[in-house]
This record gives sequence, structure tokens and C-alpha cells, in this order.
Amino acid sequence: MTRTRFAALAGITLASALGLVGCSAGAPAAGPGTADEPVVLEVAAVQPPMTDVVLAAADAIEDGYEIELVEIADYITTNVTLQSGDIDASFSQHEPFMQEFNAGNDGSLTAVQTVYNFTIAFYSSSIDDIADLPEGATIAVPNDRSNLGRALKMLDEAGIVTLDPSVDPYEATVADITENPKGVEFLEVPIPSLNTAYEEADLVFQWPSHIAALGLTPQDDGLITELDDRFALQVVVREDADPAAVEALRAAFTSDQVREVIEANETIEVAF
Repeated sequence: MTRTRFAALAGITLASALGLVGCSAGAPAAGPGTADEPVVLEVAAVQPPMTDVVLAAADAIEDGYEIELVEIADYITTNVTLQSGDIDASFSQHEPFMQEFNAGNDGSLTAVQTVYNFTIAFYSSSIDDIADLPEGATIAVPNDRSNLGRALKMLDEAGIVTLDPSVDPYEATVADITENPKGVEFLEVPIPSLNTAYEEADLVFQWPSHIAALGLTPQDDGLITELDDRFALQVVVREDADPAAVEALRAAFTSDQVREVIEANETIEVAF
């Protein structure tokens, strides 16, 4: 049986999360339970298709366990809630984002199963070709380090800016731009806010799960696109998670039910 609840948590930034996260709460042994009293594993996700995948995994999880979908409004709050022990797992992030959270918050989260990959893209409401990007254009990019580096790397490869070659492009910031021939300006905002910038900025980086709300897809509307395996979405747990529960989650998230959900969505692809 699938259960869903909503967590009314939002708006926590990485800086404020630092003050909220302490040492990891000890995780009780998971089980498995009995048919009458299965072990309930609470798994957080932000929005579709992440939530769709969690529900499919809930249908597939082995006897003795249930998955309860917990919908949380943003990615940082999801990690804070997982780190504190209030949920058992999350399915809302790639490993570089998780590592950034751990580094900034003395976290103990670990990625245990790659599930799907997705094409990321830059979009524009005013131009149809990246070659037409105007002088002094405003480009909206994520304000978290892992996604910002990915965005800047894409802009470097497209010839919009040049990054310092001595810097790992995945770790780059705006300060690492050495050449900016069009004099573009950057607007750094959280991923959930990038849709708002779509009408205001000349170019916007966005995840397919978010840009779908505007009726756009990377395949049809992306001006610069990229598919990079290191940013595949992962099931994430705490390092002290019960091994049997982790194995049950792995099996559920690589099940035929999950595969069917992923293959039915043209913006994502199976990564297991």
C-alpha cells in the first residue's frame, strides 16, 4: 500500500541549513517487519517525475516494507529533514548536490542507487538560437555550487564565456570567468525560482522537471543542452541507514515498475 504525506517545509537556504543540521540522528533498525506490521520507509521527493518514481517504487517494494512518499517543497529542506532522521531516504538530487550539502553541513548523507538521468538545458523566451544572444544579456543560473558549475561549463562549451582553464569546470563560479565577450550578466537564484526568471532574463538554466510547468522540454525548446551521467538522480540515505532497508530500497527503485515510469517520460532515461 502506498501512502503519501506533505511536509510544510520550505525556504531554507544552504547558509541557514548549516545552523539547523547537527550530528545525524541514530536510525533504528528497520526490520523487515511482518505482513501485518511492515516497516514504513519515508522517502522524500520534491515534484514529478521524482514523486512518480517514488510511488512506482512503493508498488514494487518487497514484503515487510512500505514506502511512504513525503513531498517537500525544496531540495535543501529535503536534506535537512533526512539528516535529522525525520525521514529515511530522499529521491530528489544528484550526488554532487548531496556532496555540497554534506561539506557545508557536516552531513552524513550517502547516495546508494542511481535511478535516472536527464537532459539539462538553457531556455529563452526572447530568442530561438543561442547565436542570437544579445550583448549585455542577463543569464539566470542556479545559486548552488554543483548546478552553477554545470551551467557555467555549458556556457563555456557554447562559447558564451571562457572559464579559467586551471579551475575544475564542475567547481566553477562566476569569479572564474576569464573572458566574457558579450558582457553577459548573471542572476543567481535557487533552482525552484528559475522559472520565474524565464520571462525576465534572456537565458535561463533549468531542470526538465521544473521547466515542464511552463510547457517546455529540453528536447524541443533547449538552446544549449547536456546529458551528463554524473548528475543522474540518486536514492540518498544517511550513512547509518539499516542495510536491509537500503537493499529493499535499491531493489524497489530498480524495479520494472520504476523502469516503466521512466521510459514513459521523454525527458528522463533509465540509469540502472
